[in-house]
Amino acid sequence: MIEKGEIGPSDDSKARTKILVEEFSWDRIDAGRLWTFGPEGSGPNILVNTTKGVQNLETIQDSLMTAFNWTTKEGAICGEQWRGVRLNVVDALIHSDAVHRGGPQIIPAGRRCFYATQMSASPRLQEPMFLAEITAPREAMKGVYQCLGQRRASLQEENQVSGADMMQVKAYLPVAESFGFTAHLRSLTAGQAFPQCVFDHWAILTGCLLYT
Repeated sequence: MIEKGEIGPSDDSKARTKILVEEFSWDRIDAGRLWTFGPEGSGPNILVNTTKGVQNLETIQDSLMTAFNWTTKEGAICGEQWRGVRLNVVDALIHSDAVHRGGPQIIPAGRRCFYATQMSASPRLQEPMFLAEITAPREAMKGVYQCLGQRRASLQEENQVSGADMMQVKAYLPVAESFGFTAHLRSLTAGQAFPQCVFDHWAILTGCLLYT
């Protein structure tokens, strides 16, 4: 909903709290203590203050928000941006001397702390996926399936075109596999297949990143 613009930092706090509570089962108090979105104050990640009775927390709020925005823009895995993450600030022990709780002290420490939460949460990379629609004669379908199989595509639908001896298939194709896709497909179908690709969604890459 954040990426669609249905929830964002410019929303009325009461309306946003209502959505988070009713549609996502958030605690109402937590929803009202949402600090920021990230990265850049508007991304699909959220920092929430769930602490109770922490002294001087307000003096480091801006620094933690800066660290959060920096971390969500350049994560610990390949420097990639975070998506769909909620971080809770649950406790803090803050130095009583203001000299020791300025931005130069808090931002790097906060960033390392946020990195640690990412690495301890079984992180995954996501890749963009195209929805490929391919129209081809029935006799050319073998080449279509061969091409899709060689490019990690996932077949979703297969339908006959009404009134013609043509087939239309829909498949999810990783964007990384789309380079040269049209030429490859046409070479395997004697130029009889006609593809069209549009961005559809993000998909999680399988496997553990820490052991590959």
